[in-house]
Amino acid sequence: MINFTKMHGLGNDFVVIDAINQPIALTHEQIQLLSDRNFGIGFDQLLLVENPTSGNADFKYRIFNADGSEVGQCGNGARCFARFVRDKKLSNKDEICVDTNSGQLILRFDAEGLITVNMGIPKHLPTEIPLLAKREQLNYNVTFDSTSTAFGAVSMGNPHAVIHVEDIKTAPVADWGKHLESHAIFPERANIGFMQVINRSAIKLRVYERGAAETLACGSGACAAVVIGIEQNLLDHEVDVQLPGGHLKIQWSGRGYPVLMTGPATSVFEGSINL
Repeated sequence: MINFTKMHGLGNDFVVIDAINQPIALTHEQIQLLSDRNFGIGFDQLLLVENPTSGNADFKYRIFNADGSEVGQCGNGARCFARFVRDKKLSNKDEICVDTNSGQLILRFDAEGLITVNMGIPKHLPTEIPLLAKREQLNYNVTFDSTSTAFGAVSMGNPHAVIHVEDIKTAPVADWGKHLESHAIFPERANIGFMQVINRSAIKLRVYERGAAETLACGSGACAAVVIGIEQNLLDHEVDVQLPGGHLKIQWSGRGYPVLMTGPATSVFEGSINL
């Protein structure tokens, strides 16, 4: 029997499991069963809370997509992770440090109950994203099914491509996202963002997440979109990102600085499941 908590960050939903106080060893098939919205619990991603692997960290944070693949970063999940460890009294700190497969994250509570995640320093080199390109560019080109488009790319601990669109409502998110997230240009697949710039301090964004299709919100995708928008001189250093599930505040001071993401995290219900 596995105890779990169902949570969401702006509609991006998660199952969070304490893997410190109960033994957890899930197969890809079991994760896929858990993620099934008809026969399981249903989630965009599964989050595991584990003991840290570094001496200065409080926890280890692991993330699995609905298809069972493990990834290195999820911003909305990080806020839910922070809310979970506080609600479960695993930590009473206002700031916690967590190990991830992409490095360490700092998670901080504010007086209003919102959670700010230090998402780390973005990586821009094609080899760091990773992206099959000879050199770093503000825009890259890709062709699929006789369609060509330009995109900006960055790693926020996971690979992101961001495409500019005129109207977020009519953006071909499902079609293009499906083709691009597993395109050969992305050796480890990629999250595909569709960004409409409203003004220099606000954007609208939809994200097709690798291994999960379109979600109501993607925290690392919001960070990636703002970083790319700032790099392309379209945005200022503090931006309101309007996602289908709600708003996030993203701050970035430029190259060499970490991205800060602020938003809510909500517990939905507790449960247990026998696999």
